[in-house]
Amino acid sequence: MHNSSRPDYRAGILCIIASAFCFALMNLFIRLAGDIPTLQKCFFRNAFALMIAAGSLLRSKAPFKPQKGNLKYLLVRSIAGGTGMVLHFYAVDHMAISDASMLNKLSPFFAIIFSAILLHERANRYEIGAVIIAMCGAMLVVKPSFSAETLPALAGFFGGFGAGLAYANVRILGVRGENSMLIVTFFSAFTSAMLLPGMLLNYTPMTGEQWIFMLLTGIAAAGGQIFITKAYSKAPAKDISVFDFSIVIFAAVFGFIFLGQIPDWLSVLGYLIIIGTAVVKWQIMRRRSKQQT
Repeated sequence: MHNSSRPDYRAGILCIIASAFCFALMNLFIRLAGDIPTLQKCFFRNAFALMIAAGSLLRSKAPFKPQKGNLKYLLVRSIAGGTGMVLHFYAVDHMAISDASMLNKLSPFFAIIFSAILLHERANRYEIGAVIIAMCGAMLVVKPSFSAETLPALAGFFGGFGAGLAYANVRILGVRGENSMLIVTFFSAFTSAMLLPGMLLNYTPMTGEQWIFMLLTGIAAAGGQIFITKAYSKAPAKDISVFDFSIVIFAAVFGFIFLGQIPDWLSVLGYLIIIGTAVVKWQIMRRRSKQQT
């Protein structure tokens, strides 16, 4: 059953800023957890998030069964999001968390592309131009070369690609009226099962402090996932995605205070280009929508 209710922009914006804060905290906790294999960090992040999401779903007495026709979108969302998450965690562990956060937040630009393909939310010339300019800004953060140092940045870039495809499917599920808590629970359960074999093969014992940071990672991730799922369920990606870039501010502050990280000038220039592009695109779209009403 389809539900094409009118977008709620204010709720979408508040949810996406809350999500950015939670995900910035998650990135900090990932790094503070120390030298643990990436798949292990991803597994426990999702396992703890699953407990929180499933508990919320139980309390709401909503069914654990997706609505008819939604399973394929849940699977694509989970596979793309899970792959993107692994790549993002690898990037967070091997570069400044503000750089990793910036590359992951290319996802709104990818979400615009995938929304145009999957939802037929047609991208206009401004949005197409914004995607191209944002990718140029991303190259300043990635700093492509033939050295091993480029690998984490490339992982971060393709992590954003996976997240963009995932959030486009979240938007489809929102339009189709799927319960947002079921989307989060399904994602957490599916990816936990997907990551379990790899985690067990390379399991590294954790200290008490590392367990605490992994628990905090899961709590922050669940908060971020719940808020961003609600955000993209409330309004189209092209209208609210600009506010997702607040994560870079949160991540830069956390990185400086807790990790002593200071981004280099090329990264900062890349941030300004990507965020500036997003803001200009958003303002143009708002002006055009007002003229049409």
